[in-house]
Amino acid sequence: MLIVVDSHSGVPVYRQLMDQIRFHIASGVLGPGDELPSTRTLSAELGVNPMTISKAYSFLERDDIIERRPGRPLVVKAMKAAELQDQRMEQVRQSLAGTVIAVRQLDVDAGEAVRLFEEMLGEIPGGTSTEDNDAQES
Repeated sequence: MLIVVDSHSGVPVYRQLMDQIRFHIASGVLGPGDELPSTRTLSAELGVNPMTISKAYSFLERDDIIERRPGRPLVVKAMKAAELQDQRMEQVRQSLAGTVIAVRQLDVDAGEAVRLFEEMLGEIPGGTSTEDNDAQES
């Protein structure tokens, strides 16, 4: 599990940790029953105060994302398929929020922005589109 904190982002570090752990769960990097690093271990790896890690873990526990087990590592709780889908959609929503602001500030037509988004969704890394890939496979 890769977690990176940016002390200059303007987002509190505990929030960055929470968001990244939620993303790892939504993307399947972390699954039900997977153990999270201890507060001390993660604190040492990231160079962050242990209380910051503890705060992030406490909020994730409060939100029923992780489970604290006395004397044992924290683990990711199992989620229903609908809850996991909600988490994924929230991740997409957060990722698109900045784009929506840019589209509005640049006064780009919403239809054009959607068309561009759909076009980009059809592309795969390396500059080819899924149509190009489909044609090559035929």
